[in-house]
Amino acid sequence: MTSLDTRVVVVGGGVTGVAVLRDLALRGVDAVLVERSDLGTGTSGRWHGLLHSGGRYAVRDEESARECIEENMVLRRIAPHTIEDLGGLFVLLPSDDPAYAERFVTGCAAAGIPVEELTPAAARRREPLLTDGIEAAYAVPDGGIDSWSLIRSMVADAEAHGARVLPRHPVVGFERDGDRLAAVRVRDQAGGEERLIGCEWVVNAAGAWAGQVGALAGVPIEMIPGKGVMVVMASRYVRGVVNACRKPADGDIVVPQHEVAILGTTSVQVEDPDDVSVDPAEVDRMIDMCAQMVPSLSRGRALRAFAGSRPLYKPPQQADQATAGDTRAVSRTFTVLDHAERDGLANLFSIVGGKLTTCRQMAEKLVDQLGERMGVSVPCRTAEEVLPGADHGSHRLAGPLAAVEQEKEYGTLLCECELVTTERVRETVAGGLVELEDLRRRLRLGFGPCQAAFCAWRAAAVVCEQGGGGDRDLLAGLARFLQERWRGQHATVWGDQARQALLNHAIYRGIFDLEADHQDEASAWASGGLDWSQAVAPRSREQLGGPGGSSSGAVAPRSREQLGGPGGSSSGAVAPRSTREE
Repeated sequence: MTSLDTRVVVVGGGVTGVAVLRDLALRGVDAVLVERSDLGTGTSGRWHGLLHSGGRYAVRDEESARECIEENMVLRRIAPHTIEDLGGLFVLLPSDDPAYAERFVTGCAAAGIPVEELTPAAARRREPLLTDGIEAAYAVPDGGIDSWSLIRSMVADAEAHGARVLPRHPVVGFERDGDRLAAVRVRDQAGGEERLIGCEWVVNAAGAWAGQVGALAGVPIEMIPGKGVMVVMASRYVRGVVNACRKPADGDIVVPQHEVAILGTTSVQVEDPDDVSVDPAEVDRMIDMCAQMVPSLSRGRALRAFAGSRPLYKPPQQADQATAGDTRAVSRTFTVLDHAERDGLANLFSIVGGKLTTCRQMAEKLVDQLGERMGVSVPCRTAEEVLPGADHGSHRLAGPLAAVEQEKEYGTLLCECELVTTERVRETVAGGLVELEDLRRRLRLGFGPCQAAFCAWRAAAVVCEQGGGGDRDLLAGLARFLQERWRGQHATVWGDQARQALLNHAIYRGIFDLEADHQDEASAWASGGLDWSQAVAPRSREQLGGPGGSSSGAVAPRSREQLGGPGGSSSGAVAPRSTREE
């Protein structure tokens, strides 16, 4: 067992944990962050990408609404490169309650959210694909934000100020000395050994998993994982965010994000925050409900569907209140837990609840309390200090294409869908990223309509060329990458997407002879933990040669049932499931 020492260990590598790490670092506090997987792979990487104006909470949760609009403005100032300035509309349909619209305007005013009422004609000029039947529309300062870009920038700032980050180091226990935690035990997933991190303080910023971390430390934290299902469509459809002006419900928001539109969302309590399953009926419902606002969605191509768990918190005083089923009644505000007062554990703090938009504010409130206990009087600077990359200005949709055109790199595109060049992949691999899943999050490989039909094997070949990993690790990583892409498509395979899935299957099961018994990281955690040592790899790295190599041509998939992923249990997944049959 290896060891290291620090003043503060932060558990959790989502936006909240990373924001806490950055705040500590800027105050001169030595800190280490540990994360069980890659950064931003929990709730922070499984959401619709909305930079909240607070409008969605203006009627029923004024505290959350006020937090959102305050941090909306801060993030625009310190992290403009992660934000697309979309604007948003709340639209009132004939079936909606006009009284709710009145309460919405009143709530926005009370929370300090700028709101402008538009006529239906003005709203349709702004959003040409809106339904003709809207009664009214209200403009708010919603936006889009790239959570992985935000996380990378905060990590870069924290590391520049001396912080350390240990991804794929899940917490397996704590060493306790009386009423204090003396050390955190983690397992290095890559190296296969345990490490002991000595510390003075521990911050539990594990989001929806905070209860599990609390249990390891011996303190009860009742979280309410609220699973939200979202659907990714193969075009943006809207220029800005479109929300339904009614009580929050399924299928009431369309968020343009990069080259796609994300439809959301359900809100159902689940037992396990690792439950990321999606039922095809939920996909149908998201599309049908959002098509009430944007009718052309009903004829669109659904690329994939995914789910994430909201980190909702139930205070002890609400322990007797039932929360089963819909979790929308649970407040989206955040709470700092000082376990010295609450549980007699002197050096543990937890931060629970909240939203990505409010991550910086959450970190500030926690570190203010922690700093007082530590004797650190340095004030918070995270609202004034801009993040690395902010000098690039706001994110523009046309930015990647403009960069390719300027550098005349059309001939070296590795991922045509997302305009990722081979050189960018080489640079990223040279910087230490050799896991294809990490490359996906860093560069958006495989996010486009083909869902990695061509870029995954090309990227694997670059990793191989750069000497990253051995045969077994590299090809097992390719299989994990493809399994993650398949898991997201499993509930959307009809029409064009079914044909795309069959093509991908022919390429990777046929030409490359990859086995379908690998798990991606999210599925592995959901099934009880990740054990990379059990991955089964194909035969050799020569299989990455692609079409024109040793294979004489694509081998057709053996049957449709083979598209079912591990074990082949597709239950006829390729067959159309809805009225969008072709």
